[in-house]
Amino acid sequence: MNDDQLIRYGRQIMLPDFDVAGQNSLAEAHVLIVGVGGLGSPAALYLAAAGVGRLTLCDHDTVDLSNLQRQIVHATGDIGRNKAHSGKETLAAINPNVTVHVIDQQISEALLQHQLKQVTLVLDCTDNVATRYMINEACWSASVPLVSGAAIGWEGQISVFDARVKDAPCYRCLYPNTSGESTLDCATNGVIAPLVGTIGAVQALEAIKLIANVGQPLTGHVLYFDAKYMEWRKLKLSRRTQCPVCCDAV
Repeated sequence: MNDDQLIRYGRQIMLPDFDVAGQNSLAEAHVLIVGVGGLGSPAALYLAAAGVGRLTLCDHDTVDLSNLQRQIVHATGDIGRNKAHSGKETLAAINPNVTVHVIDQQISEALLQHQLKQVTLVLDCTDNVATRYMINEACWSASVPLVSGAAIGWEGQISVFDARVKDAPCYRCLYPNTSGESTLDCATNGVIAPLVGTIGAVQALEAIKLIANVGQPLTGHVLYFDAKYMEWRKLKLSRRTQCPVCCDAV
């Protein structure tokens, strides 16, 4: 670590339970962020600023004027550009020490399996239930930790699903059925702008804790946030005995 990096990351390094070892762990990590929208924007910004060595941004969508209310990694001049490429440019300006890879196509099972062979963990910042199920199953099968976030209206939630932890639940334990969930997206239901910033920032924080092995991640819990009444609730989540993804895990 050179002098510039010691200055850049000094406020983290001075934390006794983080120190230089924690910063080195971030520098060696590779995080896949699926979705560079409302959640992925703040998550990517904080992970890049914190010094995660490699970030892969995956998004097939393009920046629209309606995105700019909350997707803070993009600017007005990025309208019409692919979100992953737009995000890469912003992150490079924030921290040139971070290597940013771009996947400008829709995530698929084959693409996920390839990426999971080389990443430290995954952030699910999507708003599509089918994609969430696919990411959950792939991460669980590969034993790669998954930090999942969601936000709609005035409410959000965060959880960590980690197959490496004994008896830990997966995303399918939280949402075993798909009926009625597919319509819950920002385009049709709306969302208050700072909510996705809050949830995305917590996703970044959980990722940093996992990478640096600091504190206790949200594995086995779901953290709910009601922005309208500024209330947080942390609830225990147990593995479902009939879960098709994790119930047979050892």
